[in-house]
Amino acid sequence: MSNLDTSMTLPQWVSFLESASLPVLQNSLADLAMLRQDEEQLSALNVAQVILRDPMLTAHLLRYLQQHRSRHQQAEIVEVEQAVMMLGMNNFFDHVLPGLVAVEEALAGFPDALKNLVRVLGRAEKAAEYGRDWAIRLNDRRYAEVYVAALLHDLAEMLMWCFAPQVMLTIRAAQEQDKTLRSQLIQEQVLGFTLVALQRELAINWGLPELLLTLMGEAAGHLPRVRNVALAVNLARHSANGWDDAALPDDYTDIAQLLRMTPQEVRHLVIPGRMVK
Repeated sequence: MSNLDTSMTLPQWVSFLESASLPVLQNSLADLAMLRQDEEQLSALNVAQVILRDPMLTAHLLRYLQQHRSRHQQAEIVEVEQAVMMLGMNNFFDHVLPGLVAVEEALAGFPDALKNLVRVLGRAEKAAEYGRDWAIRLNDRRYAEVYVAALLHDLAEMLMWCFAPQVMLTIRAAQEQDKTLRSQLIQEQVLGFTLVALQRELAINWGLPELLLTLMGEAAGHLPRVRNVALAVNLARHSANGWDDAALPDDYTDIAQLLRMTPQEVRHLVIPGRMVK
């Protein structure tokens, strides 16, 4: 992966990532291998639960679905369990999984990049959990869609850590040196484009469901479900810096408006060890 031409333009990156094999977590491959050998535990639900702990694997599955979409398929598939059921268990294991490599192996030569990627992946899973839990509180029966949207919200960043680790380390170092430096500005300077722009182009190019594009975007920020995803991503990002991060009080206020709670109640709800049922 370190041999990629890091001077590639945005269209070149989009073209490359359209067919690139996405590295997934080693634990995901191991867990799926174990499930396949256990007939009592093998089910679409259990397979989906493994996939949904891994943003890269989730993205790979959705991209595969769109690339192999039947002309007769009218409805867009967002929920992972539904996708696995539609594909069929044998088809999933025989055609979706083969060729995937563990991200730990792919970034073996870039331990710092791997550390940062794992941090982003963990942050994404936490954002997805927040979004799902809040959707349930808001009586949103399609909470699984919110989960996936939050999980993949920062997909472009994950991909660039995988395929341009040295460049991403350069960007990270610049941000560490100057905390006031805007992320999009340094991305423009180093990459020639922003990760937001890459994310948007990938989502369109891969043919991801329109619902995901809406939930992951900002254009419809007035909609409660879109607001849910955005706030979940913000909370996961800020809390990853520690529960004393200066941005968290504003997060609590914004989440309180969404959930019709007080900021103090939100704080008790989200801080580990203080969960409110």
